[in-house]
Amino acid sequence: MATPYDFPSDLLAGQEELHQVRAELSALLRRLPWSVVPLDGFSDDNGWRKVERPASPGWTEDEQAEVEKLRRREHELAVFVSGHRFWSELAGPERVDARTKLKHAHEASAAEEN
Repeated sequence: MATPYDFPSDLLAGQEELHQVRAELSALLRRLPWSVVPLDGFSDDNGWRKVERPASPGWTEDEQAEVEKLRRREHELAVFVSGHRFWSELAGPERVDARTKLKHAHEASAAEEN
């Protein structure tokens, strides 16, 4: 039987926003060019596998600013969640278990709603 934890609402909200920011950042990075600055494309088949990249136009200033904004927010949220006062109430393996449960709390609440 899994141990239920009574997570504070601000900790749950912080973790949920952290998931959202990470998903948004990941989606943004997937659609941006592979290089921040403009670079020519290349093909290299001298390694253990062939690597090819098309020419990259680089990122616009707005794209760079958006990535930076999301990375800063991700860092703020990670610090908030990992340094929350709730963790001082738990010790050792129980803290690890609770942290794992918190990371998946949004999945559990979504399953309960369905």
